[in-house]
Order: sequence, then C-alpha cells, then structure tokens
Amino acid sequence: MRIVVTGSAGHLGEALMRVLGADGLDVVGLDVVDSPYTSVVGSIADREYVRRCIEGADAVLHAATLHKPHVGSHGRQEFVDTNVTGTLCLLEAAVAAGVGRFVFTSTTSAFGRALTPPPGAPAAWITEDVAAVPRNVYGVTKAAAEDLCELIHRDHGLPCVILRTSRFFPEGDDRDEIRAGYDDANVKLNELLYRRVDLDDVVGANRLALERAPAIGFGRYIVTATTPFSRADLAELRVDAPAVLRRVVPEHEDVYAARGWRMFPGIDRVYDNARARDELGWRPRYDFAYALERLRAGEEPRSELALAVGARGYHAESTGPYTVR
Repeated sequence: MRIVVTGSAGHLGEALMRVLGADGLDVVGLDVVDSPYTSVVGSIADREYVRRCIEGADAVLHAATLHKPHVGSHGRQEFVDTNVTGTLCLLEAAVAAGVGRFVFTSTTSAFGRALTPPPGAPAAWITEDVAAVPRNVYGVTKAAAEDLCELIHRDHGLPCVILRTSRFFPEGDDRDEIRAGYDDANVKLNELLYRRVDLDDVVGANRLALERAPAIGFGRYIVTATTPFSRADLAELRVDAPAVLRRVVPEHEDVYAARGWRMFPGIDRVYDNARARDELGWRPRYDFAYALERLRAGEEPRSELALAVGARGYHAESTGPYTVR
C-alpha cells in the first residue's frame, strides 16, 4: 500500500512516517518544511504539487495544518489557504487518482465555545453529536475541512474518516496561571482524565481508520484517552474535580502526594471516545490508570514514540508555548 502522509515534519506526521515506514509500507511525506521524514517539499494548496504526489497512492493520511498557536502569527487567509483549500486540493486529487481511503486529522478545538458551559452549569460531556461553535479561525477552518470531507464522500464515494484528536503536543500549557501553578507533568497527567491523548494512541487510531475506512464510508470520531469519569460526575467536576478524582480513582493519591501534585480545582468539559472504541475498535493504551502504573514503577508515563518525536514548536522564533488562547 502506498500512503501519502501530509504534515510529515510535524508531531503526528513524523510519528506516522516512523511507524508506517517501520512496518514496511510505502510512505510519502509531504510538508512545506524539509525534514528527515519529508519526501517532497511543497504546499498542499498547490494543486499541481498535490496531484503529482498523490498519483498512484492508495491512501492519504492528512495531518498537515495551521494550528491554534498560529492564530496570533498568521492571517485568516493563510488559515483558509492551508486548512480549507489545502484539504480540498487533497480530496479532489484523491478522487481523481482513485485513492481508496482518506483519513483527516481534525481537532476537538473545532467544538470551540461548546466546550465552555455558562457559569453555574455542569461540565460539558463532549461527544461527536455536540454542535460545534468555533472560537477562532483555527476552529472555523478545521470544521470547514471536515465538511469538505463529508461533501466529497457524498458526491464521489471517497471513504473519509475524521479523527478529532484532543491534546497530544508536548509543549507547555497556553495558560500562564497553569504553567506557573503546576508542574508540567502534573498538568499532562490531569489532562489524561478528560482532554489529552498520547501520540502513540493517535497513530493507532489512524491505522484503524485506514483499515476500516472502506467499510465505514464516512465517520467522525473523538480521539482521546478513555476517561474514568461519567455523566453523573459532571456537576461536581465543574466545582470540585479533586473530590471526584478521589472517589473515582483513589489510587492516584500516593503518586500525587509523593510528587506534590494536585488535580485542577474544576474542569469544564470531558471528552468521550466511546464511538471510536465501538466503531473503530480503538483501545487507547496510555490512559490515566496506565500512566499511574508507570509512574509508580518509576517509569516515564508517555509512550516511546512520543518521546522519540519530542517537541516540534510552531514558529521559527519562540513566541511562548502558544500564541493566543
């Protein structure tokens, strides 16, 4: 199988190139940035470049994007060019080339303002059925790209699977008060409870999406670590998340106490990955419970793949961990 991977110089793109290449698959990495995992440098908004790269391909894994950290450094037109026009170029080239499956990496950020309930309301339980209310141009363009995937599937029959991934980047949190108040490893472990996923598990979701796309036809899935919380916990999670964590996962206390860690006072949303588990057969390994086991054993909670890929950054010059919230 010949697989085109876009965004091959980024976190996920490199991870896909590493894993699929090691499996002996014929992978072609596309990116505007040269890297050890980029085969052909160019823009996905360039139709001729895309056409040449996709000719003869069996599948496309589309991970290239302008990200949330680029909101303060790139204009809206640049977001449209990359995230919308680039996706359309890839989809239309895939149809013309007879590609059999297309997997698009989207983001839970596409839910936007739906992730923040009004004051006094319980935390939001986020499934694929929650209506997106984009917060910024990043969310708008990712949601538009998802709609293009659905349109091309309906019009041309191209099997398309959308993976709305939660946080998997290794950079620090974009909120000053969180970076100042919590150890970074503490933050990321807390997030595994409700809004984070390990890079290795994201690659696993992509591989299952590749395998099952023809049978699924079109599907949209939240890709996040499995939460130990339930809908019944939502009201208390908003106002006293530590109490819920003590009740639901009491075995965390010794690990946290030994490191001086603590849970956030409250959280505003919980991502539910049930549909990905049910329809893709996806079983994320690096959840909160597994991370606790590894920490208790004196081991690194992140996957070897996440450690190998490391941090990528989003700008040629440092602008902080993020640019704009």
